Parts: sequence; C-alpha cells; structure tokens
Amino acid sequence: MAVKAAQKASGVPQTRERLIDVAVRLFTQRSFAGTSLQMIADELGITKAAVYHHFRTREELLTAVVEPVLRQLRDVIESAETKRTPHARAEHMLTQYAVLAVEHRAVVAVFATDAGAIEMLRAQPGTRDLINRQLNLLADVTPGSAGRVNATMVLAGIAAAAGPALIRLDDDALLRHLVEAGRRTLGLRAPRRSA
Repeated sequence: MAVKAAQKASGVPQTRERLIDVAVRLFTQRSFAGTSLQMIADELGITKAAVYHHFRTREELLTAVVEPVLRQLRDVIESAETKRTPHARAEHMLTQYAVLAVEHRAVVAVFATDAGAIEMLRAQPGTRDLINRQLNLLADVTPGSAGRVNATMVLAGIAAAAGPALIRLDDDALLRHLVEAGRRTLGLRAPRRSA
C-alpha cells in the first residue's frame, strides 16, 4: 500500500490506470469490438502478458472502465429518488446525469454509442435495473408512453452529445446546453434561484 501511494505521489501512473486510459481511447476510436488486448498492449509498449496480469478479457477491462461511472450513476439515482415530487426527481436526475456525462465524456460515449459495449453492459447484473430506474425518474414527469420516449431521448441524447468527438465545447457550456435541452424535452422549468 505504501509503495502504491509513493508511486502515485511521484507521478508514475499505475499500469492498471494506464491500461484503462488507453482502452477508453481505443474503444472510442475503434469501438469495443474493434479493440483487442494486443492493440492495447502495443499502444502502451508492453506485452500482452502484462495486460493479462490486470485483465484477462476485454470484458473485464470494459467493466473496470465503466464501474466508477456506474457507481456514480447509482448515487445520482438514489439521491434523485429521495426528492419529493416527480419534477424535483426528474430535475435532479437530469442535471446530475448531465454532470456525470460531461465529467466522463469518453466513457459515456463508449457505453452510449458502441453496440458491443452496450450488449456487454446489459448482461451485467444490476445494469438493467439502473437504466430502468433512471428512465422512470425522468418519465414520471409526463404520464404514459410520451414520458418514456422523452426520457429515453434525453438520456441517449446527453450521452451521445457528451462524446468528445461530436461536439467540441468547454465543459461548462456543454453542461448548460445539455441541461437546457433536457428540460425542454421533458417539459421541466428551470428551478427558481433562492435569494
């Protein structure tokens, strides 16, 4: 533990973290299905065996890439579910999901637009439940199928628009546009600012 802390403090990136960073970049450029562990090893100038020391499969690597984001998403959903009204729950879900998407632009783009990554994520326990819970939080603003369509458009639209290759805006401007577009789609008014 002390060695790991010393390596981090000295600025030497950990191999595992470097693998994750390169994987995100290659998944974004080539897709999940189009990226092999050998490509990741080549990009880092290490052997495939060194990659296997940390990750036995691409699926394990993808899980390591998205798990921190999914943990944050769980926290956002749980916090939104505590709000009193459907509008307050939807506002919280919308704004915090947009913050998460902007903060993790490349990762969110991978699991929003890459069919192979989406399929793998849906197979993970609990992921389907997370997706349904966030959809429900946004859909409850408008009854019926229209609410579900609006919620799906907002979640997919935020994820796609947050991708770094599509829209080159600074984080603050992108976040503002995502939240405003989400509010319009869901029929939410911006919350009043307290004096």
